[in-house]
Amino acid sequence: MSVPWLSYTLLKMGLRAHWRRPAQSALMVIGVALGVSVVIAIDLANTSARRAFTLSTESVVGRATHQIRGGPAGVPDALYAELRTRWGFRESAPVVEGHALALDQDKEPVTVLGLDPLAEAPFRGFLTRTMARSPGFEAFYTMPGSAIMGRSFADRFGLSPGDEIRLQVGDRILSLRILGVLTSASATDAAGLDDLILMDVAGAQEALGMQGRLSRIDLVAGPEEIEHLRGLLPGGIEVLPSSEQAATAAQLASAFQLNLTALSMLALVVGMFLIYNTMTFAVVERREVLGTLRALGGTAEQIVIVLLVETAVISALGAALGVGLGWILGQGAVRLVSRTITDLYFVLSVGEAPLTATAAAKGLGLGIAAGVLAAAPPALEAGRASPMTVMRRSSLEDKVRAWAPRLAGAGAVLSAAGAAVILLSGRSILASFGGLFAILIGLAMTVPAVIRGVMPSAATGLFRASGPLGRLAARTVEAALSRTGVAVAALMVAISVTIGVSVMIASFRATVVNWLDLTLRADVYVSSPTETGTRPSGRLSPGLAMTLGRVPGVATVETYRGVEVESEFGRVLLSVVDARRERDGRLYRFASGGPQSVWRRVLNGGVIVSEPFAYRHSIPARGGSVTLLTDHGPEDFPVEAIYYDYATDRGSVLMSENVFLSKWDDPGVSSFGIFLESGEDINQEERWIRQALSGTGLDVQANRSVRSRALAIFDRTFAITSALRLLTILVAFVGVMSAMMAMLLERTRELGTLQALGLTSGGLWRLTMLETGLMGTCAGVLSWPVGIIMAAVLIYVINLRSFGWTIQLLLEPSIFLEALVVGLLAAVVAGIYPGWRLQKMSVAEALRAE
Repeated sequence: MSVPWLSYTLLKMGLRAHWRRPAQSALMVIGVALGVSVVIAIDLANTSARRAFTLSTESVVGRATHQIRGGPAGVPDALYAELRTRWGFRESAPVVEGHALALDQDKEPVTVLGLDPLAEAPFRGFLTRTMARSPGFEAFYTMPGSAIMGRSFADRFGLSPGDEIRLQVGDRILSLRILGVLTSASATDAAGLDDLILMDVAGAQEALGMQGRLSRIDLVAGPEEIEHLRGLLPGGIEVLPSSEQAATAAQLASAFQLNLTALSMLALVVGMFLIYNTMTFAVVERREVLGTLRALGGTAEQIVIVLLVETAVISALGAALGVGLGWILGQGAVRLVSRTITDLYFVLSVGEAPLTATAAAKGLGLGIAAGVLAAAPPALEAGRASPMTVMRRSSLEDKVRAWAPRLAGAGAVLSAAGAAVILLSGRSILASFGGLFAILIGLAMTVPAVIRGVMPSAATGLFRASGPLGRLAARTVEAALSRTGVAVAALMVAISVTIGVSVMIASFRATVVNWLDLTLRADVYVSSPTETGTRPSGRLSPGLAMTLGRVPGVATVETYRGVEVESEFGRVLLSVVDARRERDGRLYRFASGGPQSVWRRVLNGGVIVSEPFAYRHSIPARGGSVTLLTDHGPEDFPVEAIYYDYATDRGSVLMSENVFLSKWDDPGVSSFGIFLESGEDINQEERWIRQALSGTGLDVQANRSVRSRALAIFDRTFAITSALRLLTILVAFVGVMSAMMAMLLERTRELGTLQALGLTSGGLWRLTMLETGLMGTCAGVLSWPVGIIMAAVLIYVINLRSFGWTIQLLLEPSIFLEALVVGLLAAVVAGIYPGWRLQKMSVAEALRAE
């Protein structure tokens, strides 16, 4: 029989119960809030980074449908005149584009964009309209060395019209006079102008050292016109869809952002354990009331629905708090994410991470859904049980102990299913994370059975070490399995995530250190200050090699070029190395032959591709080829080997300098590697090299400095991952505290009886610490194998599918000892407040029947 008023009465009673237990309810709210905040922070950071990239791309690319591009040196500007006058492509515009560093503005990276405003209307209309309104625009064509910049950049560094700005471009330092500042009424347009410095085409060509050349020509044209144009263009020049360039760049960072999102979801998963714990306690605490209401005619459906509704209300409060906290955390996260993207992929300037309605709705939905999902098992249990069963506390623990082996079996099946998903999912990153989540949850489901199995032995050992209190602590942990099992599982998952990520980072770092030892062979390196953390890409005069060679003590000067060229796979990074020295054979993975034979084939026109490049494009170590657009047209280059390269997951193609110069007319150099005579003082040599290069603004760094900078970039890359680990541990810490609070409230009479029988306050405190210490130790020890499994999946599956790198698994004992200490400390600290509450409680109050 259904009683209509009962649902409303139950809901009021449930919410009042939460109100009467503010500490317990607050812990649930905090657990949801922390889990949601981590997800929202990463989501805001990723969304803001994508938005900044889109706006920056739109401001540079505009509404062009296609682009005419050439090799690393660009296209001859005479082609533009021919395109408009002879071939009739009126909707075309010349573009000169390059990167520079604003030396007096904290070396902020900027994009120098050379445009012809008279041809720009079909492409970047908002730019030309804004430029036309800017004071000083009339001198744009007539004053050499002048430029117009975005308002936000100018305001950030206190620049105004008439000021000068010094830019580092390759091996030159130039000064530009600011004619005007671009101000846009549209916030979207203003964001796209942030790091732009606009010049006329001739001025930009001179500033960037591209006299007579254009970076590209933008077009608005239909398919038939493009086909006709392809037949007119000379060799080495191609017309490409403009969207292809932006899509390729955006795709580079997508795997990195997806990995962050997946790791942030782990905090929410750990928070779900906390919600389950809290709702189980809420059901147990009201077992007599629920049993009475069932006896009075309340249906199972009413009780289940009401319990889920009250969980949704509490979860909504936590989710709302988490959205606000996530916005605060997002401001820091966006800086870490944008810095990492700049280090690894492309220059990205992100101001802030605004909270959008979509992000807020996502946070609220995730929080409520996670809460209801986690509360479903205890709610269904309360609804299915008979009135008398609901009223008995022991019945729940009896069921949990009876179900522990079955739960462990189900967990083993779930873990096996997760492993199968990983093995059968091809290269899917999402499926890999889904399989990993299934493995973690499945292993967590085995925790109650493990606790039940080890606690009798622990009771015996603790009895010998601590007397009766030790045995009582172990038996209590086993007796309250419905509570302790979930708390230990949550802490175990959190610590195993810490172990897995720490092992992955330590293994990756050790692999990178070994790779740097093999790669960095020169004593001193010279390059232009770079705006990104990857290989140097500035254009230096090759004549500097002679200047450096005349420095006393210098034995050899090698060159390196990092350029981008068009290929069958889109735009690729071409690493051009000096032909005079063989590379270390340990850097290669060979199909056949040794280093010497491979290098001979490279000198004769072959190439070596990096691991990420080979993985992304399924290229074998021998027998494949790569088609590159040279100045003479497309040419096939045979792949002779695959080499290890951890500078960027974008991938690259390595070519000998003699082959490059025979195919491209681009003598510019990106960096120099200087080998010193044996016995020379490297510090003195550094000073002499700086003197020889005075006035160029170039970076002169000893081998150790380059190595330290590379490792600093590595550590910075994983800074946000470390923050995610700490937040996950914090969520689990709250979970242990919640479990201890619940056990305190449930055992009030029992503990009061012990005090009445002579247990002192100190003994009560010791008992609490023993219980929490046992839980923390269990979580720490169980996290070891789970952490190793997670590290293996991260290294051999997710890392490979995301970035294409080979990493050697390294198990450092310190990581596992730290995990055990963290588990023990988290549990013991979480037990301090419940222990303090116990000491403050009088015996009479504890023994008073409700």
